[in-house]
Amino acid sequence: MNTWLTDGVFDTMTWTDWLDIGILTWLIYRGLLLVRGTRAQQSLIGLTLLAAIYVVSETLGLSTLNWVLDNVAVYIVLAVLILFQDDIRNALAQAGGTFFSRSGRRADAGVLEEVIEAVFVLAGRKIGGLVVIERIARLGPFIEGAHALDAKVSRELLVAIFHPSSPIHDGAVVIRAQRVVAAGVFLPLTVSQDVSRGYGTRHRAGIGVTETTDAICLVISEERGTVSLVQNGVVTPIADGNDLRERLSAGMELAPIDDSPTTQIAEIPTAKGGTS
Repeated sequence: MNTWLTDGVFDTMTWTDWLDIGILTWLIYRGLLLVRGTRAQQSLIGLTLLAAIYVVSETLGLSTLNWVLDNVAVYIVLAVLILFQDDIRNALAQAGGTFFSRSGRRADAGVLEEVIEAVFVLAGRKIGGLVVIERIARLGPFIEGAHALDAKVSRELLVAIFHPSSPIHDGAVVIRAQRVVAAGVFLPLTVSQDVSRGYGTRHRAGIGVTETTDAICLVISEERGTVSLVQNGVVTPIADGNDLRERLSAGMELAPIDDSPTTQIAEIPTAKGGTS
């Protein structure tokens, strides 16, 4: 048995060394989770392969190959940062949202109930809509040029905004800190090749904004009268009001709603049909 590992390294390590290794391991693990499923994942695999080739070239004394890799390493890293800046920004936003989610402002149960009722009223009438609930990452850049509002969230307001006769029914509504802050917001469409062709512009906009921020989007399809929740670029069809209530409560870290007679809210009808 090799006694170097037991008598050499481990005997000289202190608790700070173990803490150092533990923190670094956790950071690497979280970094891998953040890039998983993104375009940056393939780049990470490529960079790991190049690093392995560099180590081999240095070990075997391949001076020419080692010199080339040593000189282009900086440019490769810069190219990756430029090409995948959206994925990196999204990963950092998710990391920040996860770290600070406990300290952020918790969603108000009454506000979410108004949103839930509104989206199912719109779905029942087959009126399209897109509601974006801001979390940690600010949506200021997307709101610029839209119709600025500062109104209390209510079912009547949301239904009126998305009604076809409304001059601001196109685009999305943004809710921040329990207030409707903007309407007619045009969001960036996703450029992912993995998005289903059955998704329309609203779904692609919902995917696009949740790929780059930690926002939660509710998409109402006017073609099929359905409701979908979009978070982290993933579209989840919603079955009924209870389903949406549970998912929003989990996504916004909302405490469960009291089911006592004084606060219980009637079940919202299920929107029928598929997702467009």
